[in-house]
This record gives sequence, C-alpha cells and structure tokens, in this order.
Amino acid sequence: MTSLFANYLEEYASLILKSGLGYQAGRRIRIGALPGRSARFFTPLEAAPLVRELVKQAYQMGAPLVEVYWGDPELDLIRYQYAPRDSFGEVPTWSVEELTRATDRKDARIYIGGSDPYQFQEIDSSLLSEMQKTRSVTFREANEYLVRNPTPWIIVLYPTAAWSQAVFPDLSPEDAVEKMSEYLIQFYRLNKGNPTAYWKEHFIALEKRAKGLSDFAFKTIHLKGPGTDLKVGLAQDHLWKTAVLKDREGHENAVNMPSEEVFTLPDRMRVDGIVSSTKPFTMGDGFVDGLTLELEDGKVTNVKADTGEEFVKKTLEIDENSCRLGELALVPHSSPISQAGEIFHNTLLDENASCHIALGRGIRDCLRGGGDMTTEEFLAAGGNHSSVHYDFMIGSAEMDVDGIDQDGNTHPLMRKGEWAFEL
Repeated sequence: MTSLFANYLEEYASLILKSGLGYQAGRRIRIGALPGRSARFFTPLEAAPLVRELVKQAYQMGAPLVEVYWGDPELDLIRYQYAPRDSFGEVPTWSVEELTRATDRKDARIYIGGSDPYQFQEIDSSLLSEMQKTRSVTFREANEYLVRNPTPWIIVLYPTAAWSQAVFPDLSPEDAVEKMSEYLIQFYRLNKGNPTAYWKEHFIALEKRAKGLSDFAFKTIHLKGPGTDLKVGLAQDHLWKTAVLKDREGHENAVNMPSEEVFTLPDRMRVDGIVSSTKPFTMGDGFVDGLTLELEDGKVTNVKADTGEEFVKKTLEIDENSCRLGELALVPHSSPISQAGEIFHNTLLDENASCHIALGRGIRDCLRGGGDMTTEEFLAAGGNHSSVHYDFMIGSAEMDVDGIDQDGNTHPLMRKGEWAFEL
C-alpha cells in the first residue's frame, strides 16, 4: 500500500460508512460481490488495508457481522485461457440463494472497485459474451430483488497497481499508484478539513439541480456534440435524481462516491438519433472504444466500434431490452474529475467526468412511484427492465443539451458542456 493513501484510510473508511452508506447500527455488512458475479465487483486483495479499517469502524458502530468476499480477477483470466471451451455456461449458483437471504436480512453492501480495465482485452469476445449471458440468466431472479433498491449499498474505489498503471503506463507501478492516490484523495475530498461536511453540502447542491430539472417536466432531451445528435424522450412521470437514493425502508444513502451527476429515466420507446462514446469503457468483462450507436423508436439499430464491436452486439442480445436505454445522466465538463484531464478507464470515475447514457435496466427511483411498481407496470410507464446496465460516456466540452417541454418549447440546459440555466 502507498504511504500517501495510508495517511487517509481512517478518514476514507469513515466517509464510506457515514456519508456514503449512512450506516445504521444493527445491520450486517457484506464487502464485495458474491462468487459468480463480474470479477470487477470483487474486493481487490490489495485493498486489504482499507477493508480492515472498514471492518474495524463498522464493528465500532454496532455492526453484528461484517463478511468480506475477496476476489482475484487473475483467476477469471486463467479460466478464460484454459478452461474447456464448452464450460462457460456455469458459474457458482449457491450465491443466488445467499443474495436473496442477504436481501431479506437487509444486509448493507460495499463494493470496492479498482480492477485492471484491460484484464480480458485479449480474450475471445464470444467467451466474454457467453459468460455475460450465463451470469445474466443465473442471477436474473436475484436481480429482481436488487433493482428495487432493498438495502443500502455503495461503490467506491481503491488505487490498485494494475488499474493505476493502466491509467499511467509511463510510470513505474509504485509511482502510478501514488499518482492515482493523489487523484482519489482529491476526488473524495479527503484532504478537506471535514470531508463529511463537504459531501453533505455537495449532495444538497446536486439535489437542488435535480429538483430544478424535475420541475421542468421535459418531454424530450436533445443532445448534440461531435458524433452525437440524439433525442431522448423521457418517461411521463420521470424524476431527476442524484446518487443519494432511498432504500425500501426510506433510508437514504449515496450509492456511488465520488459523484457529480444528476440522472433520469428515458422512455425506452422514444429515443432516436445517433450517439458516440467520448471515452473508452468496460461492459462486464469486455472493453469497448470508439462506439457509435444508431437508435430508432428506442431500439439500437446499428452498432460500430473501433474495439469491442462484436461484444457490444452480443450484449444487445442478452435479453429483450438490453438494446434500449435505461439512464440519461448530465455532468458538467467542469467537474473535478473531468478537469483532471485524464481518462481513468473506470466507469465510476469517467461517468462522473462526462454526460453519459446506459444501455439496459432503468432506475426505478427515477419514476414517480416506480419503487412500488411491478415490472409490468414499470414497463408500461416507459421504464426499461433488463438484466444488464452498462454506462458509457458521451459528453465533452462541445456537448450542447436542450430540454423540450410539453408544448414543444426548447430550453437550453447545457452549452459547451456547462450548465446553461440558473436555479
């Protein structure tokens, strides 16, 4: 572990548990994804110092049990390389029942990211696609619980060597980790006198922006930029949200940190035009760059990509609605992550540096009453239901965004990547 990041472990763990998870005494906590899920959500072995601090503070706050599921993506790589080619229809299934039990117990969840974005870049895309489909089918029932946001959860980051050197390939592993540590300390505001107080005020400001957008009740959002001319119809009772969401018991917590976004729910049947990615990204175990999609009546009709094109096409066939949008998020180009001037090859960071959209599952909190709807009711209201949810970045300093109201009037929301309306 770096000496730099070690100096902030106590503050970081406290921020995750208090400002992020909003931890309440008496809840069990699980750190890391259960076996069978994507390796990108496993707890990195290098994150042990942070995990130990989280466990210590959690018990001090009244947690009855903290379980940690470690992961090593290298084992997944070995499987892709050497396992029988007809064996990728299998993943551990005991964790499906455990996910259901954990949800019923109201266990809180912490995911620590930091995987190598290039880990599986040389693997045959057909194997990656088959594994993705297997996970989707295996965990479909469990995901039906999770999409309703039943318990508090959060995704955070740790500066692993593989990830850091993927971002800073010209540096030594040690120097790359130090550089990534500097950025994470900045992005989490750990060097502020009181990071907890900072994030409280930051989320209040984001919520004010989200409420202002919700009050407009736009019919359509029009995004224009290099390679993008996209009209995204919004569900009639849509709401704009921040990363602070409510679970089924009304408990609020931040599900992503750091966070600079406000987001909402597209009408899955009313998206038309062309959209291009502005940063490389991962979809499950696949790596994608230079993606361009054409959509008509909400459905992707054409796919082109410099890297990962076949994988994207297979992803769009995972289920009936993986080819439609589930999220639209706006982020100003002036966000601290964007101003760093780096591509971090990590969706949590890169999506908070750029406007983005997501293929697949819609966020039920972004529909008035969505958390209480059946899947059929959610679909009938315009939402999208899918076993996948993959964000990719489309924003830049050249992005213009307009809101079109119910009367057809156009309102400028962003110009050249920055907010263009006052609250």
